[in-house]
Amino acid sequence: MEMRGARRKRSLILNVTSLIDVLFLLLIFFMISTTFLSQPAIKLELPEAEHSEVVRQTPLVVHVDKDGRIFLNDEPIELSLLGEALRRRMATDVEKSVVLKADSRVLHGKVIAVLDVFKGAGVRKLVESTRPAD
Repeated sequence: MEMRGARRKRSLILNVTSLIDVLFLLLIFFMISTTFLSQPAIKLELPEAEHSEVVRQTPLVVHVDKDGRIFLNDEPIELSLLGEALRRRMATDVEKSVVLKADSRVLHGKVIAVLDVFKGAGVRKLVESTRPAD
């Protein structure tokens, strides 16, 4: 005989441990993947320009740091070898463009020497990197 009041209610237990694990993994994944910022390895203090515009950066970048050292895509290179390296890398580039990032404290003669190498290597488009004026 079963009484109506004596019937026990079954409680539903939902185990959310695996759901919480998945949510934490997704949270960690999105936190890590959204913090990738382009931080150059070479510390430069770019000169200011009032009439500058943001340009799509090409993969071919030449840095000249304050000590006059030259880097091609973050790899150190001698000025004498820069022209041949540019010619090799621009062989398939239709635009033949280079981004020049020269420190504002570098000697003017060093920048002119690099620009001369660009001309000899067949660079058609030169983008000089600056930072906006305050």
